[in-house]
Amino acid sequence: MIGRLNHVAIATRDLAKSAAVYRDLLGAIVSAPHALPEHGVTTVFVELPNTKIELLQPLGEASPIAKFLEKNPNGGMHHICYEVDDILAARDALKAKGATVLGEPRIGAHGKLVVFLHPKDFVGTLVELEQA
Repeated sequence: MIGRLNHVAIATRDLAKSAAVYRDLLGAIVSAPHALPEHGVTTVFVELPNTKIELLQPLGEASPIAKFLEKNPNGGMHHICYEVDDILAARDALKAKGATVLGEPRIGAHGKLVVFLHPKDFVGTLVELEQA
């Protein structure tokens, strides 16, 4: 079921400063910021040879990232994203095995269907699945 690692998401209060760390200190290719109001975030993607880092900054107080930053004021890893061939089949199989699926699949930052899995079922880590 699980495919390749798509990205690791890191929450930050200052997207420009965080992007500069990857661009200026590490020499990575960094995308322009992209606002996703339907998810309550602005994202920047850091391109790596084998995966991506997604930097997340909240868009407003209701953003799930704002809530995360209240608990983690310095920011940090928010979730990890794996690709799956069939997101609906993966969702159904995980539900059948007792995993907690958070909501229904919806369009994510890459324009593909995504769904989140509760951290209590995945070693304390919020997991995002993305349709490959």
